[in-house]
Amino acid sequence: MPKPLPASIPTSIDETLTLLTSGDYVADRSLATALYLSLAMQRPLFLEGEAGTGKTEIAKVIARSLGRELIRLQCYEGLDIAQAAYEWNYPRQMIEIRLAEAAGEKSKDQMSHDIFEQRFLIKRPLALALEGKPGAAPVLLIDELDRTDEPFEAYLLEVLSDWQITVPEIGTLKAAEPPIVVITSNRTREIHDAVKRRCFYHWVDYPDARRELEILKRKAPKSSAALSREVVAFVQRLRGVDLFKLPGVAETIDWANCLVALDQIALDPETVNNTLGVLLKYQDDIEKIAGEQAARLVTEAKSAASAA
Repeated sequence: MPKPLPASIPTSIDETLTLLTSGDYVADRSLATALYLSLAMQRPLFLEGEAGTGKTEIAKVIARSLGRELIRLQCYEGLDIAQAAYEWNYPRQMIEIRLAEAAGEKSKDQMSHDIFEQRFLIKRPLALALEGKPGAAPVLLIDELDRTDEPFEAYLLEVLSDWQITVPEIGTLKAAEPPIVVITSNRTREIHDAVKRRCFYHWVDYPDARRELEILKRKAPKSSAALSREVVAFVQRLRGVDLFKLPGVAETIDWANCLVALDQIALDPETVNNTLGVLLKYQDDIEKIAGEQAARLVTEAKSAASAA
């Protein structure tokens, strides 16, 4: 069977919503508006929010739906240019030098010039993202930028402003067409204003009950409608408790699928207590919810689900 043709860039907010829906991403209109403007005006989209709210998934859906390559730069403390943008292939350069010396054919000046050619350049995610052809520019996901150091943010400014990277030895690597850029942050620290000014910003919040239920229909299709309603009602109330880390949408999906695997058709306090580690990732939070608190939330969730 032939592969479907890549979709074109949406020309309206409604088309953007359709694009996201076709990738099983349930978005509200404000997110679709931010994404539409980002695509239409070729500006990076900066998504900030709690972990597990679906920020990374947006980039994946865009790439799949538009038929573009996804290039992911996973950020971490200490990330540098060699890992993010490019580095020279030193072993190959040394071999080239040894061969030239053995042949005695090149002067030192000529040798110095020859070993700094693009064939010796190892391109990392930022440089690879600039290689896309017109009409097929890749999606560049810069994931969890808040984990990096401020000097790396400063380095990003050239990429986000001019869609180019300066390599001192050979000049600039410039994109024929800007990549589609999605930057995410869990807000463990503030990102510098200079980066944010170059982007369109959107805060990705926890979904309301209606949208979270629609997400479960797509991401946990084996969960019955009744069980999904109880799961959503429970998680929505759980997010109202003062916890160190509230469960995100990813945890809701995992929990629903786990309950299906346990052949549950409804919530009960014992099963909830036994599976709290799917929803909560800190022992202090689990201890706070387990027992009477869990039983109360189950009762409230069942009542809310029945009334829905």
